[in-house]
Amino acid sequence: MNATFSRRSLLQNSGLGFGALVAGQMLAAESLAAESTGGVLSALHHAPKAKRVIFLFQSGAPSQLDLLDYKPLLNEKHGTELPNEVRGGQRLTGMSGNQSSLPLVGSPFKFARHGQAGTWFSDLLPHTASIADDICVVKSMHTEAINHGPGVVFMQTGSMIPGRPSMGAWMDYGLGTENSDLPAFVVMTTKDQNGGQPLSAGLWGSGFLPSQHQGTSFRSGKDPVLYLSNPDGINRDSRRAAMDALGSLHQMQLARGADKLIENRIAQYELAYRMQSSIPEATNFADESADVIDSYGPDAKSPGSFAANCLMARRLAERGVRFIQLYHKGWDHHGGLPKGLANQCKATDQPSAALVKDLKRVGLLDDTLVIWGGEFGRTNYCQGKLSGTSFGRDHHPRCFSIWMAGGGIKPGTVYGETDEYGYNIVDNPVHIHDLHATIMHQMGVDHERLTYKYQGRNFRLTDVHGHVVTDILA
Repeated sequence: MNATFSRRSLLQNSGLGFGALVAGQMLAAESLAAESTGGVLSALHHAPKAKRVIFLFQSGAPSQLDLLDYKPLLNEKHGTELPNEVRGGQRLTGMSGNQSSLPLVGSPFKFARHGQAGTWFSDLLPHTASIADDICVVKSMHTEAINHGPGVVFMQTGSMIPGRPSMGAWMDYGLGTENSDLPAFVVMTTKDQNGGQPLSAGLWGSGFLPSQHQGTSFRSGKDPVLYLSNPDGINRDSRRAAMDALGSLHQMQLARGADKLIENRIAQYELAYRMQSSIPEATNFADESADVIDSYGPDAKSPGSFAANCLMARRLAERGVRFIQLYHKGWDHHGGLPKGLANQCKATDQPSAALVKDLKRVGLLDDTLVIWGGEFGRTNYCQGKLSGTSFGRDHHPRCFSIWMAGGGIKPGTVYGETDEYGYNIVDNPVHIHDLHATIMHQMGVDHERLTYKYQGRNFRLTDVHGHVVTDILA
């Protein structure tokens, strides 16, 4: 066979027209959904513990000192100066680097132990505390990024420089899809959030990977995916005829020689057509019981809310979506932290915990890796002048906390430790590259072996770094 004679050309020339090909795929959906398709890995590098990832990204950097990393010494030394030996000459942002005083500030929120391991949680997280025995709290995360732009990009792509493929794109590229009727990588952002750092599509982009691997953004409202619905006056038969005609033109191009870009374009058109049937079903909560919806909190009935997106994440996980990314911004509390943080937790605490409980209820938690966290942490000192009961905390890349659940992670555990001031890591540091390596490992992928050659060298999500954090694996 001629090396330029593609699979699609063979199908076309064998009488299987473009429309027939799509129809055949739709009729065989159940068999296609049972196997992974489209990834470059013909076999996983090792047995996976997770089949899918749900990343609840809290953009803006939640204050670990007021949520997950209890430091009573800060309350004892409230208002006193950050010791020079603790800071160690480490850099500060331009927002507090010119302060003549760096007064320590204790958390105004009460902490208590929860679960069999006695994990500390702030009273702002009562629902998360209720799943203490299901999650692993990592207190020793760290990063080089000190500002939001590079910090968020680093957490999403493994590089502080915009333009690299996102983590979800790498997963789609390597592993393909479990459901040929839905995207393998779906993104949802909480609607109607004013302020906070902007969330650009580059955060879930494909970078130098083929564009088919970029995240598909779901929106609230009757059209979750833009441009998926037929325009007025166009019915499904008309759409099918138009796509058949377009497909014929593409096949004519392919007949002149194999072109991966054209094949990718055809595949994307096919997926869009199938999604006209699959998306309305997946995004319709009508088959959810009132008890399940209520478990996600009062906002769950509001499309586009963080609560509704968490419920949607469970539904997409059930349907084989490989990587589900939720973005919720507004955690950047340089001032007014007590009130601002409480409002953020009110919107996110119950839905986050409900997602873990719901996945457990339907039998998906064991092979679904759930991650909650932001791009870096907050300082133990006050940004600006400390007065009264309101204060703010600046960016702190030296240490921050996240939690993980399911997907082969040890439940009911705490990993890593910071010093008594909550300023430096004293035990088991975990870099962002290490987190990425661990996520990929749980999905059955060796982070050093999933690469893509671009501009003369092989790239990977973890660049030339990263170690799997084996101590948190079950």
